Amino acid sequence: MKILEAQSAVLANVEVYTFLSNQAKQYQEQNRKGPANLETLRKEVLKYFESHPNPLSQKPLPYDAKSIPVLIRRLRQYQITKGEFIMILNIRPTNVQILYTVIEDMEDRFSADEQQEILDIITEILGQFPPRADGDDQGEDIMQSTEDGH
Repeated sequence: MKILEAQSAVLANVEVYTFLSNQAKQYQEQNRKGPANLETLRKEVLKYFESHPNPLSQKPLPYDAKSIPVLIRRLRQYQITKGEFIMILNIRPTNVQILYTVIEDMEDRFSADEQQEILDIITEILGQFPPRADGDDQGEDIMQSTEDGH
């Protein structure tokens, strides 16, 4: 394999996930295996993408690569940079505080209403996590085990 043009495009996690999943299915259908290091890499990356709290851990996936142009079109009016857009896709912010970590100088660039509009567009197109069935007290369990010395 030869690299024709290094770093000519940036891929979102959903694009990488889709490619690796499809490649795994294709190899399985053909009863073939790739090199061991490729198989290990694919397995580990897919495992990471499918672990909570990654947005791609939700089954079925709430969005796919076809959602990307829709999101770009809807957010165009806010002049979101390419890097910020990729981070929005990869993180899928669900509240304004997380959005602050993704968009540079957000408080200077956008009013509170615009910030909420951006968040509403993101959750409309990319979805959001459903409430956890086991409650959201995982942080308390970690704190308790740390305090108990376990």
